[in-house]
Amino acid sequence: MAMSWRYSILGDRHRALGSNLEDWNGMGVAWTYNHDINEDHAAIRTKAGLMDVSGLKKLHVTGPHSHAILQYATTRDVSKIYPGKSAYATMLNDRGMFVDDCILYRTGPNAWMVVHGSGSGHEELQRQAMGKNVSIEFDDDLHDMSLQGPLAVDFLAQHVPGIRDLPYFHHMQTTLFGQAVMISRTGYSGERGYEIFARGADIHAVWDGILARGAAMGIVPCCFTVLDMLRVESYLLFYPYDNSPEGDSLWELGLDFTVSKGKTGFRGAAQHDALKGKERIKIFGVLADSNKAVEAGDELLADGRKVGTVTCGMFSKLTGKSMALARLEPAHAVQGRKLRVKGANTDCAAIAHTIPFDDPQKKKRAAMG
Repeated sequence: MAMSWRYSILGDRHRALGSNLEDWNGMGVAWTYNHDINEDHAAIRTKAGLMDVSGLKKLHVTGPHSHAILQYATTRDVSKIYPGKSAYATMLNDRGMFVDDCILYRTGPNAWMVVHGSGSGHEELQRQAMGKNVSIEFDDDLHDMSLQGPLAVDFLAQHVPGIRDLPYFHHMQTTLFGQAVMISRTGYSGERGYEIFARGADIHAVWDGILARGAAMGIVPCCFTVLDMLRVESYLLFYPYDNSPEGDSLWELGLDFTVSKGKTGFRGAAQHDALKGKERIKIFGVLADSNKAVEAGDELLADGRKVGTVTCGMFSKLTGKSMALARLEPAHAVQGRKLRVKGANTDCAAIAHTIPFDDPQKKKRAAMG
């Protein structure tokens, strides 16, 4: 494991499952366990799986000016986010280019939690907080588990009153197995799922309780790397793996929907608007004629010319399909466009394919009842 500066209290549970705890975002995470990753993928798509996603960074933003700095630093109109609601947002630099994404959780009138990955979100908020009446606290004691899959709600409904009524992108303060938790109707799977936040002292009880009580329903611990399989199917980007070092616009990434309708005045707003129609690439899907996953970095060719690059690939044993996310020239990001994938371990025909591959109407993740 690389030199990590953050510590997951669940590390002992991951080691017992065969993980060497590889570094992500400064924390040792369970990249793999001692079983086939396809079992994890099948569990989340057909039953439910539990993942430790504590490597995400949690920031508490509180104080009278918390609203103002989030309104400027993110693309969402935070005045529309009430306590108990959350929203997926992006952050831009002065060139209007993407620098991070996050989920904004409003926990009170002047209180927010911002959860982000490996981008510069923390630094961006600290920069905006200078000279303002606001506090930004990095909370590494708060651990984050993700219970994802079609049976997740059935399991939680046995233990958490009202969970079936929690709408998509909302959260609630409650208890689980006697421990105080915050449960959020969010996740990174494309399935109906929940993120469960608990303090370090309580996390073992919650993790162990879910796995022990959920075993009869087929709920199993799942490794971090299965997220790559899920995100390819569900069009979920992972900074910086799908991004260019030079920066990308929201138009190129397909994230322009994160700008609230009519919102202006956020950082990089004018530059973002000016970049519309000037896309150099487009994030798009690739369906490969192969019985294995294509690899990140594989070239995409059309008429013998490179027109794109694979950013992440996966092969699903459930569907028998080899799918990938890719950075494609806009002219080739068209459903059915013939391509060829070439790389060190790959040489096969393919077509450009619309995304998401799985549940294109996104009905599963937002289902109620």
